[in-house]
Amino acid sequence: MRRLYVHILLTVAAALALFALLAGVVWRSFGEQQWHSDRAAVAELLSAALPAPDSPPPAQQAALEKLAGKFKFDVSLYDADGKPLARIGAEVPAPEPARDGGGWVGDRGPPAWSLKLPDGRWVVTRPQRGRRGGPFPGIFTTLALLALAVAVGTYPVVRRLTRRLERLRSGVDALGAGNLGARVAVEGRDEVASLAASFNRSAGRIEALVGAHKTLLANASHELRSPLARIRMAVEMLEREPRAEHRDEIRRDIAELDSLIDEILLASRLDTLEGLERREPVDLLALAAEECARTAATLEGEHAVIEGDPRLLRRLLSNLLENARRHGGGTQVDVRVRSSDSGVEISVCDRGPGVPEAERERIFEPFYRQGGLREREGGVGLGLSLVRSIAHRHAGSVVCEAREGGGSCFCAHLGLHTMKEAAKALR
Repeated sequence: MRRLYVHILLTVAAALALFALLAGVVWRSFGEQQWHSDRAAVAELLSAALPAPDSPPPAQQAALEKLAGKFKFDVSLYDADGKPLARIGAEVPAPEPARDGGGWVGDRGPPAWSLKLPDGRWVVTRPQRGRRGGPFPGIFTTLALLALAVAVGTYPVVRRLTRRLERLRSGVDALGAGNLGARVAVEGRDEVASLAASFNRSAGRIEALVGAHKTLLANASHELRSPLARIRMAVEMLEREPRAEHRDEIRRDIAELDSLIDEILLASRLDTLEGLERREPVDLLALAAEECARTAATLEGEHAVIEGDPRLLRRLLSNLLENARRHGGGTQVDVRVRSSDSGVEISVCDRGPGVPEAERERIFEPFYRQGGLREREGGVGLGLSLVRSIAHRHAGSVVCEAREGGGSCFCAHLGLHTMKEAAKALR
């Protein structure tokens, strides 16, 4: 497997080497242009420093040695016809006669530079072979050293980045292997840190979802067992002694079983959704009037329209009314719908024994059983838990409050937050 940090190092080193190569080409190009622009002045200076063209070769040799002896170059001096006059070091080939003014000489081996003097003579020079074996090995050596230096310098930074990615991969592997508590450290403020934070949020969401499903399954198995046992007993009694109350008991238990299964399926579906499946304008007063007519509850309020899922909002109202009917002592249930600039409030109040203050938050937990309830009366099941989940998905919340004069009021506030805040509440 190719390591990411090796790939990054090679990419950075190659990019820098290419940049250096292109920079050298550009520099050489502009340097040659500058040489052509200044070659006349250079040629006049060399012509003044050398003896006259008709001077004897020893004199020209001495002048050339004096002029170029301090430089590590091979220098050759030719007359206008290409005849050698003097040289220092190895002989440099004469330039082509057609060349005007001078420039680079030769396409193979080390490059030579020629310059035509005003008196017709030619000065040709190139680096000495013992000092430098040509431009290409030097360029490649320089680029290789440059790439090596870049690789050594960037290795700690790149390796630190890839180690964070490796730790993130280990966290993903651990989560995939079933360790739902796997988390990774969030280091830095870059994209890798953002990815680690996203992984931790996702892992937390998965852990909470799986935990909720486990709790739901454990509690549902217990809640389902009670009506099934009662149905079995009622069937046995009905076989021995057919009586109408036994049939009524079976019908009630079947209805309870059907309602519980429906709530379990709805809770499971809501756990997998971030928002709403349907979204349309809903008149909450009209919806409440239908539910109150079905349960003989009183209603007051004003028209209030919000955008939401009508099926879920109907379930919210029916669950609150059913909760008031079961735990309100059979007294009258009052429903009120009010709207404001911040949202809509639906209150369902009863005159029952009320809910102790210490339990007003816990009753929204799935299958929570209040103290003092008999097994036959059952707990709150999933009804109030679904109410809170539906309220959150409609950018709201639900609370239980004590009613003045006795009893309880369940107040659902809808549309109080933005959808983004509601999504945070769901987590």
